[in-house]
Amino acid sequence: MELSKRLRLVADYIADGAALADIGSDHALLPVYLLQSGKISKAIAGEVNPGPFKAAQKAALAAGLTDRLSVRRGDGLAVLEPGEADTITIAGMGGALMSSILEAGRANGKLEGVSRLVLQPNIGEDAVRVWLLEHNWYLTDEAVLEEDGKIYEVLHAVRDAEAAPKNEALYDGAFLPLPFEPELKKVILIRMGPHLLRQPTAVLIAKWQSEIIKLERIWSQMAESSVQESMAKREQFRKEIDLLKEVLACLPTDKASFR
Repeated sequence: MELSKRLRLVADYIADGAALADIGSDHALLPVYLLQSGKISKAIAGEVNPGPFKAAQKAALAAGLTDRLSVRRGDGLAVLEPGEADTITIAGMGGALMSSILEAGRANGKLEGVSRLVLQPNIGEDAVRVWLLEHNWYLTDEAVLEEDGKIYEVLHAVRDAEAAPKNEALYDGAFLPLPFEPELKKVILIRMGPHLLRQPTAVLIAKWQSEIIKLERIWSQMAESSVQESMAKREQFRKEIDLLKEVLACLPTDKASFR
């Protein structure tokens, strides 16, 4: 089975022999691939919507994996029993929704026994980083890639008894040569990715250049309004644009020059 570049990157973060739960599994592409490749021996595919749920069932049946791939219908981590999985993957949804799924699962004990999270939010990656920070998961790695004209980030986090001091070091923005307060640098790292900013790539630069263009378009449109509230928002957008430009300009690559 062939996977997209995006899902292959997610698959690369799965440890050999993992007990996997793929949440929002759609057609169960990821667990089927991992089972067929022999990287894992059992998996759970969770899907809340009836169409994708049936598609996942058909995929498991067609692959002859119904004895090792349990396809379940339910909302988020509700499909799991505590201790069933040691690795959870969630891919292809917004970061806010992803965080709410993780939080509901945590509150209901569904993360018991889970030691690894591989998360691919389509947008709102900062919301996921905030959730991981608040609940003492250590973000060990991040990757960014472009596929079919879209840019995706993949986050890998582990449960770690030393998560608090490790996260403190990870989100220390002293490496950024910018005259900002430590708290503002931390905000930047949460938004743009602490690992990604330490090792910037052309794809990462392209992502944030595109974001700047989008924000400048909105900023220009706001100039047509004389409403005080819109003027205040326009000023906020200007500050955000200037901040992003400063960050890109300080990164150790000529591709970051944006002034």
